[in-house]
Amino acid sequence: MSIKKTLTIAGSDSSGGAGLQADLKTFEEYGTFGFSAITTIVTMDPDNNWAHGVTPIDAKLVREQLKTILSGGPVDAMKTGMLGSIDIIKATREVIDQYDLKNVVIDPVMVCKGEDELIQPENATAIRDLLLPKAIITTPNLFEAGQLSGLGKLTTIDDMKAAAKKIIDLGAKYVVIKGGKALKSEKAIDLLYDGQDFTVFEVDKIAASHNHGAGCTFAAAITAGLAKGMSVPEAVSKAKDFVTAAIKEGFPLNQFIGPVWHGAYNQAEKRI
Repeated sequence: MSIKKTLTIAGSDSSGGAGLQADLKTFEEYGTFGFSAITTIVTMDPDNNWAHGVTPIDAKLVREQLKTILSGGPVDAMKTGMLGSIDIIKATREVIDQYDLKNVVIDPVMVCKGEDELIQPENATAIRDLLLPKAIITTPNLFEAGQLSGLGKLTTIDDMKAAAKKIIDLGAKYVVIKGGKALKSEKAIDLLYDGQDFTVFEVDKIAASHNHGAGCTFAAAITAGLAKGMSVPEAVSKAKDFVTAAIKEGFPLNQFIGPVWHGAYNQAEKRI
């Protein structure tokens, strides 16, 4: 038996719905063995309207985690999430080059859900310049795609297409822009672009608001799909199904958020 190996270089979400916790749960649901290098600790304060605290890990410690993970050789696919500092972004690029890592999925996390300002503007530039050229695919949401493309706020499919063209020019082989529920449409739309052709993935919007971690889960599902030998379009299509099921079965954690249920697609609650 050959179990595929997947890696996430991402922040820790103590609420369990997003970040590396979402990635590892998704990797497991896809039948891959997940590794994680923690870059950032994210906390949310229930006594202060769920205000986010973001604490980066020292880049030297991130490098040591990655050295541990890759001591057995390269992984079959990897993704990034919240990276926390320019030094961590540089360390990630160095490790990708050193180990010649393939199937690199760059999820350019720039904000925490519910926030609308860049966590660190300089990090967005470093992700663009250092990591997108190594990406087989990058998975920005509307806000992130607007930042990477320089086009600002995106509200239509035509806006998404224009942004996708500019992002491909930055070096990624594919880009999938996550429209989700933020796009002005009756459908939840994701747009895939390979430099020549556009593919639109759409499902009916889900009324439930329990979607914390949906973006991380989508990118992790693509990563695991690539590790298992899927083409990029196949991995994106399967990830769309996986995350749609996860959102449909999301649940309220507290008065502030509700995470997606990563086990929904495989009905994990029925296993034991």
